[in-house]
Amino acid sequence: MGKQANLYSFPSVDTLATALRSYLISCQEVGIERHGVFKVGVSGGSLPKTLAQALLAPAKDESDKVKWESWEIFFADERAVPLSHKDSNYFLLKKELLDKIPEGTPQPTVHTIDESVLDDTQELADRYEQALVNSFAARDSVKLPIFDLLLLGCGPDGHTCSLFPGHELLRETEAWVSPIEDSPKPPPRRITLTLPVVTHSVRLAFVATGGGKKEIMKDIFEEGKGLPCALVNEATGERCSWFVDNAAVEGVSYPKRPFSL
Repeated sequence: MGKQANLYSFPSVDTLATALRSYLISCQEVGIERHGVFKVGVSGGSLPKTLAQALLAPAKDESDKVKWESWEIFFADERAVPLSHKDSNYFLLKKELLDKIPEGTPQPTVHTIDESVLDDTQELADRYEQALVNSFAARDSVKLPIFDLLLLGCGPDGHTCSLFPGHELLRETEAWVSPIEDSPKPPPRRITLTLPVVTHSVRLAFVATGGGKKEIMKDIFEEGKGLPCALVNEATGERCSWFVDNAAVEGVSYPKRPFSL
């Protein structure tokens, strides 16, 4: 059996955010060293708020600096709604993080969905996939895009991105981005990165906080149950790190590791 996912547990969201920043800066530097940019995919939910806490704190020194101008941000999933809609993951990230990047700071490149085709989720997915092709496969043909980092959340049912337990999309092997019309969580119409794209990322970080997560965390880490989050853990091993607070893993027997880079 290969090495397992890292489970880092912290006494508070504040201490979690400090460690998450260190991890993000480390991934940023590796990405820039690798290909001059930092390609990151972000999901929604409570994640953008924690990201903002981690990334908007003042840099301690030059080595702790967020190099926004090198960030190329994609969405791990998105809802088929206008970008100004409260259900949009872009809107959430903009409100929590992007709008708070200090004035005069170079801005990241952000890849949003094409609002002109919201009524056709297949076309919406195809156009977003083309944006990935343009970024990841501009010079040569690649089987899958390889993100430097995916930042993901974990739903109370064990879903991540818009990959839901038992859904046929979990078996998709060809597409990079797929539409979903029947999300069990509203809104029903979305697009999502597929599981092969998620599991090919160089690094993956899940953020899960609060006592409401402890039952699903037991299922993911102790039983698996074919849950999307567990499938990601199994496929990525030590490339995957979970940043959680103690409340989210209360009673979870899976070994927790002290955080270190």
